[in-house]
Amino acid sequence: VLCETEHRLCTPANMAAGGMAKDKLESLVLQLFEVGAVKFGEFKLKSGIISPVYVDLRVLVSVPPLLDLVAEALVAATSSCTYDLVCGVPLTALPFATLMSAKTGKPMLMRRKEVKAYGTKKAIEGVYTAGQTCLIVEDLVTSGLSVFETVAPLETEGLTVNDVVVLLDRGQGGRTNVETRGKALYSVTTLPEVLQILHTAGKVDDATRERVLQFIEANQVVVKQDDGGVYSAAKSDAPKAPAEHSFAERAKVSTNPAGRALFEIMEAKQSNLCVAADVTTSAELLALAGAVGKYICCLKTHCDVVSDWTAETAAGLRSLAQEHNFCIFEDRKFADIGNTVVHQCRDGYHQIAGWADFVNAHPLPGAGIVDGLKTAFEKAPKAGLLLLGQMSTKGNLITDAYTAATVDMAEANPDFVFGFISQKRLRSASGPDPFIYMTPGVKMEQGGDAMGQQYRTPESVVVGDGCDVIIVGRGVYAAADPATAAQEYATAGWSAYNKRMNSPK
Repeated sequence: VLCETEHRLCTPANMAAGGMAKDKLESLVLQLFEVGAVKFGEFKLKSGIISPVYVDLRVLVSVPPLLDLVAEALVAATSSCTYDLVCGVPLTALPFATLMSAKTGKPMLMRRKEVKAYGTKKAIEGVYTAGQTCLIVEDLVTSGLSVFETVAPLETEGLTVNDVVVLLDRGQGGRTNVETRGKALYSVTTLPEVLQILHTAGKVDDATRERVLQFIEANQVVVKQDDGGVYSAAKSDAPKAPAEHSFAERAKVSTNPAGRALFEIMEAKQSNLCVAADVTTSAELLALAGAVGKYICCLKTHCDVVSDWTAETAAGLRSLAQEHNFCIFEDRKFADIGNTVVHQCRDGYHQIAGWADFVNAHPLPGAGIVDGLKTAFEKAPKAGLLLLGQMSTKGNLITDAYTAATVDMAEANPDFVFGFISQKRLRSASGPDPFIYMTPGVKMEQGGDAMGQQYRTPESVVVGDGCDVIIVGRGVYAAADPATAAQEYATAGWSAYNKRMNSPK
């Protein structure tokens, strides 16, 4: 199995994001290197491409203590998951799934790579009941194609698949391919993490490390599904935010005032941080906005959860936005017909169009929702709209075709729609991209919560998937010191942006 992974470098602070303590993760990586599971040199891929790295985890079946350690790490990485069964992707992951089953007491299923024409002719072996939840176990992920090939027969049998766990995320787009199809991906480590650990330990020199990282960057993979439901993987042609296209340059080609203003604020404040102010009182909201205002480019509100919202609350937000130079984004996620959203946005108790710089909407109702919101903002000609192209929750129903149609809708309304809520860059632009990509579910460490939210790091969002604005909620407003937390996230987000700008083309 050859491994070529995405350019996602992890700092020591988040190396334990997969559930292992930092020292144990380092020990695991060094042991994998010592037994020859990770090798560097020149290796010919099936496609004919020469790879500078080779990962072969099949060797672990001959090293029982290390195999057991890997199983423990996979169990720890999925400690927040709820599941009834485990199923390993054939063939390398089967020993991992077997040990996980023994350690957790969860029954194991096996998927046949080829269904026999005789006997029971089963695609899935084992004892199960329709409606049970199954955890997918894989050794490593590049595109995620093998994951989908295992998910499909399980779901055909009536089983539910929410989560996938891998030892190594190779970062060639597999995480995005899996998560944008509604499954959560948990990894013990990533190839860039492995490189960092081995480099620090003196096992990999600077030249080798850089050569592998460049290979990762140049070999991103996308997975597509045809009309017959068959999955296929291919090298991605999507750009990684060209270094010469800065926020300032993209501001010049933005045709919406709100989008242009957001680009300019990011450049002026050197911050691409949007704080999600998910608090429930006006006092908390205004206090948070005042505390984090100097560090953010945008404040995201949910006015309908503020129990004592008044016109004074809106006026207070506008005053703070002017004082600290940030935009106000009301995360209303409009999803109704045009006539209804006019009243939802302009009228009613909150009168959103009177104080928000921009809002967002689901494109599900069709182009009428864009027209309706344009009408709602007639008295605010500098306002704009974001469309929801992807979501960060596991189990969401957004498909590739839906996302593509969302992009088409945005491109048809560039005067009002200036960007997307997404998990990755959605357009392939030959010049500076006028659209902004804002990504929720960002924390310093990768993981998830009990209600399906999936968290990613600033670097994986901005460098790995080419998005522009990191949206951080609980990592800031629930912190002991929100101002300090906001400053740390702003630094991390801008550092990731600079890294993307300076990365090799």
